[in-house]
Amino acid sequence: MASGTQKKGPQGGKGGGKNAVKAARSTVVTKKGPPWALIAGISAIVLLAGGVFTYAFVQVSDAQKFIASEDNKDPSESIQGVVKVQYASGQHVQSTQRVAYDQSPPFGGPHDGVWADCTGIVYPSAVRNENMVHALEHGSVWIAYNPDKVQGAALDKLKSKVEGTAYMLMSPYPGLDRPISLQSWGHQLKLDSADDERLDQFIKSLRTNNYQNPEPGGRCDSNQTGFDPATPPPFVAEKPGADAVGMDGKAPGASTDPSAPASTPAPAASTPAAPTTSAAQPSQ
Repeated sequence: MASGTQKKGPQGGKGGGKNAVKAARSTVVTKKGPPWALIAGISAIVLLAGGVFTYAFVQVSDAQKFIASEDNKDPSESIQGVVKVQYASGQHVQSTQRVAYDQSPPFGGPHDGVWADCTGIVYPSAVRNENMVHALEHGSVWIAYNPDKVQGAALDKLKSKVEGTAYMLMSPYPGLDRPISLQSWGHQLKLDSADDERLDQFIKSLRTNNYQNPEPGGRCDSNQTGFDPATPPPFVAEKPGADAVGMDGKAPGASTDPSAPASTPAPAASTPAAPTTSAAQPSQ
């Protein structure tokens, strides 16, 4: 006689229940958290790109800061230490006359009718002030230096700013109160080091600046002018005498009586005619 007790298969009874629970547990999908490594990587790339863009923008802005334009006629106003003085232009003296300049080195005022050659020349010896000032009127920047304080690598660095660059000239200036002095018409900046970043800023701001120079783009060569860059008129260290022309352009003894006949300022030297062809004005 068959037994009434039946053997439960794998799906029934206690054995089957445990197996079902185990199977259910094995099919539970583990929940994953946010992909922080990926997010961090993307964030780093975004930040890096933003930093590069910001740096480039700042660099471009700084470069434009010292370029003259209709909206920025005198970029040197952003340079600490620049001295500005308003000077009348076009006042010429003869080659035998001296001017009682109000600044040392001078950077404006009456000057010789013939300009110093400013075609990127480095003069080995000091040059007459009156000729150097005329070069400034044409848009040049004149680097003067104290030969007792600037030598070796510093001197070479200054030369590299001038040599081969139109509307630049350089010369020693005995007795200069600072190692270096930069001159543009109506502007001056004195420095202690050739590594000072303001040196390049001054040159970029004022060389051939159409808004600050009385005769921007005027001739810088000395061809047939009577000025010989190989043997230029020498600098005179002694203070001008009583016969010097004043900063008003008037010769000594000129009458101040308004009823008296008008006196002629210092005789003007004739300006040599420009050649039929000339080099294009360099970009700033």
